[in-house]
Amino acid sequence: MTAKRRRALVEESILRLGEVDFASLAREFSVSEMTIRRDVDALEVRGIVRRVTGGVIALARKVAEPPFQARVAEASEEKGHIAEAVVAMLSAGETVVLDSGSTVLAVARAIRGRGLGLTVITPSVLAAVELGDEPDTTVILTGGTLRPGDLSLVGHDAADTFKRYNADTFVMGVAGVHPDRGFSDYHRGESAVKDAAMQASDRVIVAIDRSKLGRSTLVNIAPTTSVDVIVCDAAENDATVRKIRQLGVTVTCVPGGAMRPAQATDDTLVKEPSS
Repeated sequence: MTAKRRRALVEESILRLGEVDFASLAREFSVSEMTIRRDVDALEVRGIVRRVTGGVIALARKVAEPPFQARVAEASEEKGHIAEAVVAMLSAGETVVLDSGSTVLAVARAIRGRGLGLTVITPSVLAAVELGDEPDTTVILTGGTLRPGDLSLVGHDAADTFKRYNADTFVMGVAGVHPDRGFSDYHRGESAVKDAAMQASDRVIVAIDRSKLGRSTLVNIAPTTSVDVIVCDAAENDATVRKIRQLGVTVTCVPGGAMRPAQATDDTLVKEPSS
């Protein structure tokens, strides 16, 4: 494993757990505590974590959403694998709501060239442009106020669009999923649109990268049990994945691009990670 990759995984582990000691991180990544301390120093310079006696804590980011272009670049290969798994769950001729956000944008890109003949409803200008010239695809862009950066449409006009349509599937992106606190996002306007899309759809698929697991952000969207499938790139034995499955939610893990669908299990309840 390269130092860059290890450091990214160390960051992910700290953000998920909230607080962890150096010894535990060293064991997890099979390196010395000195190496972990250097990794943490680099993360502290970036304002992501803060060192404490014997360990490190994550700096809470419940409000400050990372810039959209940074989110697009982050884990782009993994998001591509997630997108492929999501598209494999869609049927020809479906009416599909595509959410805004970087992971769902990857889903829009994965739809291209499949010949699915979908009707796509979306509050994402970027997703609409991605599929605008796709043969046999009808794209309906919601109304609303344009949100800079994400180029998503929010507000009452965007949410009210979903009162006029019935969809087969909603592919939703979120900023966090916590087994007890449910799905959350940074932006109140985005969350209201997601809620309206959920109400208009027969099935909800959540597409997220593993950094969102165990995290809760500013605005609640819906309970964890309110969706049908979560598709992510976490490992099968991830603690948060296991607990979500115990709630009866199907989680499909696609680490390394190998799709591994799995239904809820009766495994022993594991300790919940901190948000």
